[in-house]
Parts: sequence; structure tokens; C-alpha cells
Amino acid sequence: MPNSQTKKIDWVVVLLYALLVGFGWLNIYAANFNPENPVFFDTKFEYFKQLMWIGFSLFFIGVILITDSKFYVEFSYIFYGITIFLLILVLLLGKEVNGAKSWFEIGPVRFQPVELCKLSTTLAVSRAISRYGFSFDKVSDLLKVAGIILLPMLIIILQNDTGSALVFAVFILVFYREGLSPYFLVFGLIAAIVTTLTLMVPNSTIIGLIAFGVFAVLYLKGLRNELIKPALIILIAFGLGYLLRRVLEKDWQTELILLPGLLGASIFLLATSFVKRRLKKLPVYILILWSAIILTLSADYFFESVLSEYQRTRINVVLGLESDPLGAGWNLTQSKIAIGSGGFMGKGFLEGTQTKFDFVPEQSTDFIFCTVGEEWGFVGSISVVILFLALFLRLIYLAEQQHSTFSRVYGYGVAAIFFFHFAINMGMTIGLAPVIGIPLPFFSYGGSSLWGFTLLLFVFLKLDTNRNELIR
Repeated sequence: MPNSQTKKIDWVVVLLYALLVGFGWLNIYAANFNPENPVFFDTKFEYFKQLMWIGFSLFFIGVILITDSKFYVEFSYIFYGITIFLLILVLLLGKEVNGAKSWFEIGPVRFQPVELCKLSTTLAVSRAISRYGFSFDKVSDLLKVAGIILLPMLIIILQNDTGSALVFAVFILVFYREGLSPYFLVFGLIAAIVTTLTLMVPNSTIIGLIAFGVFAVLYLKGLRNELIKPALIILIAFGLGYLLRRVLEKDWQTELILLPGLLGASIFLLATSFVKRRLKKLPVYILILWSAIILTLSADYFFESVLSEYQRTRINVVLGLESDPLGAGWNLTQSKIAIGSGGFMGKGFLEGTQTKFDFVPEQSTDFIFCTVGEEWGFVGSISVVILFLALFLRLIYLAEQQHSTFSRVYGYGVAAIFFFHFAINMGMTIGLAPVIGIPLPFFSYGGSSLWGFTLLLFVFLKLDTNRNELIR
């Protein structure tokens, strides 16, 4: 690589990467160390294999940095198409691991194409948004970027890897930075709240609260007289539905009795809005009402019919709806014990009892942070958090320095993906998020995840070496 290019590399990010990868490997070593068999050069141990994956990562970094930045722009859609093909292929021919059919297995090596798809999707989204004349105000442009994200999400859900599919939802933060209306973020937040509530309270209660909220907003907007008749329609329809249920002795759910009245009230309000011009924004509120109702009903169906039993149990354990200390709750319980037992300074490197005796399943992958908490204590844990926060802030800073829209969008995409993995993985280990199989970047064992995160990061660093240029 030319000397001038070396000087342009952001060595702060490189240093943070080295610290995270190095500390991550130490914890993988601790999680797998066996004092009765302290052989280091043995491919059956994960820490030795991880060292090989790190070596390959250094090779990939070299290839990335000597490649022209325009390559990543010109071939972004082609790369996206290849990874979509791989996702479909693994769905048909892949190996099932932990209930998800998302792995290729070639001899002793397993590879998960979704890790490459995160990179290709970020490139494709960046290419689409950087196109001349792109605007989130254009429905066609909005649908295009939404399709780029939803296609891999759908295929990954079919693989039964819901956790990996959820990663792609974080692109909404990137869209917001590039001009997406904040109403989409608000709607996303409402959707998350409604989805969570469907697991905790009856659907009829949620629908009733949604309807009350929308009518309350309309009332505050000054539509007092216009709400009297719709309210009567709802009350009369609900009363008749309830009476019929009692008379016919049918087992109708309460939400089904509510819906006819809400539908009638909505139709009445829409008809009124065509007559009175000052109600021209009323259809928007009706759309919000029914979107929330449909989301409530579909979320319940998704939870009961799409998620597997162990996924439902894990979510219920996190929400406190079930207690399964010896089953789905075992990981979380042992994780908390391991982290809590580390205290302020930790038990010391290779001295963790929870780690040494394998109390926490998947301790070198999804629950690697338990090893950090037990052996390095609060000091080590907060150091890891600080390193990640420094990386996020540095990536956002660099993204804002880019003259090229493509590079800026890509930088924000990388930061968003890293943040999602960091937040959810940390949340999993301390009981703030369900266990959905999200690795901690640069810490969790695995060549696929390490290579995926490394490629994501260093492609951006390569783009950053041309920060003052308009890369098209």
C-alpha cells in the first residue's frame, strides 16, 4: 500500500479494533482453557481456531486497503445479489445449528452468509441513497431502500434466525440521518411498545387503549362535536356484539366484538372528512389507528405461530411471564451469577469458576461477556463498554467528515450495526433483552462474525482515506 494511503488511515479506529480483538481473544482463551490439557497449538480448541481467524482477518484487511474505493461503489449491487443468492442457497442446502438453517459446512469449517449480507446490504443501501436525486419524500425511493432491507430479512426469518434478521431493522436510524421523517421513528417506537404489550396484556385491552389514544388526540385537536356520533357507533356495536355473544353462547374474543364498532366509526369519520375540509388530516389518524390494530393482531400471530417454542419461552422469561430456571432461564441465571461474582476487580485471568466449569452454555460465543465480568470484574466490563462507545463515536465523527454521500451513509450503517450487536448482546447477558443469538463484535468466537465485522469496519476505513473526494 502506498505511503500516502497509509498516512490517511484513521489509526484511532485501527487501535480500537486491535484492542477489542485482542481482549476478545483473551476471553475466548479463558472460556476454553483447560489446566489439565494446557496444549496451545491444537485445532480442537476454540482459542487456537480464533487465532487463525484473526490471521485471515489481517489478510482481508490488506486486500481491502489496496483495493480502489470505487470498487465498493461499482460492485455494491452485484455483491448484494451474490449474498442474497447465498442466503437462498443456505436455506435449501445449509446445515441446521441451534434450530437455524443458516450455516454452510465444508469439512471442519462452518460459514454463515448472513454476516456477509450485512456488509453487502450496507453497500447497497449506501449506493441507493447516494444516487443523484434520491429523496425519502419520493415513495419510489423509499420503497427501493425498504426492499433492499426487507428481502434479506424475510429470507433470514425463513431460516429461523430471527435475531440476525432484526439487525437489519437498525437501518432506520441511518435513514433518519439521511432525511427520513421522524414520524417513522415514532411509529417504530410505538410498534415496539405495542408488540411488547401484546405479550403481556390481552389484545382487547391494547386495541381499546389505541382507540382511546387516537380519539383523545382528535379531541385535543378540536374535533369535539365530530366525535360524538363515532363514539355512539362504537358503544352500540360493542353492546350488540356482547349481547349476541351471551345469547348465542359463542366463544368470541373481546377484540372481535370491538372491531365492527371501530370500523363503523372509522368509515363515518372518513366520510365526514370529505365533507368538512378542516378534517383533511383525519385519514392519517385513521390509518395510524388501523395500522396499530393490525400490528397488534399480527404480532400475536407471529409470536404464537412463527417463533419456535424455545424462542417464545426465552422472551417470556425476560418479560417475567414464565419462570424456567433449569431450562430457557438457565443461561440468563448463570450469566448474572458469573458477572456478579466478579465484583469490582474480578477473580483474575483464568480464575473464573463459572467460566472454568462451563456453567454458562455458549460462553465463548453469545455469552462471552460473562467471562469478562467474572474474571475482570466491573473495571474490565466498563473498560469494554468504553472501548465500544469510543468506536461508535469515532465512526460517527468520521462519517460526518465524508464529502461523499455513499461513504457517509456507509459509515453510519457500520456504526448502527455495531451498536445493535453491542446493545442486544449486553442486554442478553444481564436480562434486559431476550436471548436471540446476537454475537458481541470482535469478542464472540467464530470466523464468520469476526470476518464480517472486520470487513464492515475496514471497508469504511478505506472509503475514509478518500474522505475529501466525491466517490460515485
